[in-house]
Amino acid sequence: MANQQVVAADQAPVAARPADEQINLKKRIRPFEVLIQGFLFFSGAVSIITSIAIVVVLGKEALLFFSTPTWHELRDQNNSLVSLATDIETDATTLKIPAGTEVKIPLNGKIRLDNEMMRVTAFEGDTITVERGLEDSPQVAHKAGAIIEEEGDKVSVVEFLTGTKWQPHVGEFGVLALVSATLTISLIAMAVALPLGVGAAVYLSEYASESVRNKLKPILEVLAGVPTVVYGYFALTFVTPILQGLLGKETLGIYNMLSAGLVMGIMILPTVASMSEDALRAVPRALREAAFGLGSTKLETSTRIVLPAGISGIVAAFILGISRAVGETMIVAIAAGARPYFTFNPFEAAETMTGHIVRISTGDLSYGTIDYDSLFAIGLTLFLMTLVLNIVSRQVATWLREEYD
Repeated sequence: MANQQVVAADQAPVAARPADEQINLKKRIRPFEVLIQGFLFFSGAVSIITSIAIVVVLGKEALLFFSTPTWHELRDQNNSLVSLATDIETDATTLKIPAGTEVKIPLNGKIRLDNEMMRVTAFEGDTITVERGLEDSPQVAHKAGAIIEEEGDKVSVVEFLTGTKWQPHVGEFGVLALVSATLTISLIAMAVALPLGVGAAVYLSEYASESVRNKLKPILEVLAGVPTVVYGYFALTFVTPILQGLLGKETLGIYNMLSAGLVMGIMILPTVASMSEDALRAVPRALREAAFGLGSTKLETSTRIVLPAGISGIVAAFILGISRAVGETMIVAIAAGARPYFTFNPFEAAETMTGHIVRISTGDLSYGTIDYDSLFAIGLTLFLMTLVLNIVSRQVATWLREEYD
């Protein structure tokens, strides 16, 4: 009876409306909501436009790299550098090279002294006849001892992606020399961050009390706020001497990929732990209670029930950690070394893609040179690598996701 009275009371206002009154169902304009909606759309558009702009800029400069002829130092048959034997004046058309130097310079080929380009019109003995100041390059005097550079072929995409030597001064642009170090250090970092991060996530999610968790998680996440340059010097001045004491200075040099990878793993540990812990806490409590009801211990419940149920989030954290490791700069620039060398030996020094970019871009590079344009080709390769990792992460997370009612 009470329920009937409530229903009647609710219906009373409707019955009291005049018969000719119509209900207005049109959408009301709310200025504040329109403003918020416009801001959200603007934020999304900025992120998309920024991503497109990055691809356009990197692609444009990378095309210049693949369409520009290489320049490398001219060497003789004994792999010795060929240089000027005497000074040349501004209007001179003949060059002298050291007597007895056996080199082959093709006629009509281009050579370069400093920033001046020349075309070889004759070559006899130790005398080279040239046409000066090509392509509006400055025609100036040159001192004896200046290194002669020879124009080479254009860098092909296949050569760039499959070559294992990165030596721009001799026209070698094989990016695998940089990719190998990048992958080696990233794998070492994930070998540290994944087990420690998942272990910390399991403890915080399944074992720690609420008060302990509220204290430990912020402390763990403090590691994410440490500047990466600090991590770099920590690897160089603290971790490397310890590893040298354990392995020997003959085995491990001052610069090596092992210490850089270990410290990078510590750096990305909070990211893996935090994301994994969130994924584990999202597992329904009913699954844990059902496992306990069947006689499972807390360890069995954590490893056989909770971990498999939250595997999609853990995989996403793992791939995000790899992306962070691949793009890290300062740790590898300080602790891993500055030698582009194709190797997977973690005890050796090697240069990563990001380390090479920061080292070369801060040096004395002229705009428009092949060395300058190569930085954008490396950057585009790095961008595509992280893009593929993110796509794989989404696909794997979708494939492994479990839904509970």
